Amino acid sequence: MLQTLKELFGALVPPPPTAGPGAAEHTVQLAAAVMLVEVMRADTHFAAAERQAVIDALRAKFALQADEVDRLIELAGQAAQQATDWFEFTSHINAHFDMPAKIRMVEAMWRVAYADGHLSEHERHTLWRLSDLLHVPHGAYINAKLRARSAG
Repeated sequence: MLQTLKELFGALVPPPPTAGPGAAEHTVQLAAAVMLVEVMRADTHFAAAERQAVIDALRAKFALQADEVDRLIELAGQAAQQATDWFEFTSHINAHFDMPAKIRMVEAMWRVAYADGHLSEHERHTLWRLSDLLHVPHGAYINAKLRARSAG
């Protein structure tokens, strides 16, 4: 447990310049996973389809193996529970993703929300807040929503 928390907090601290590109990549992966997990957690009932949508999004974006995705989701769940706000995660995405990548991230979050066939108000609100923190324009936010809904 202590090692897991140490890994978690280590992943959220910006890597030193000598840490190499791998450390920054892990931080971005965790930030993206937290945002996807937050959408999954926003719903009052947990559906396996939502977890699968999180897995699919992480594997597509970061080309991770199944065990890496499972570990990342576990760490993201812990980080989400302990976080006081979402800025610490969205700031990493803002620093490393260009606007098209952020819009794809929003679309992935919409896919998670729609995965169980029901969109709750909590999911909608979570997506709106995260999209706002990512500085995604409203039109792009709506288009991502429509693409995700039609894909489901």
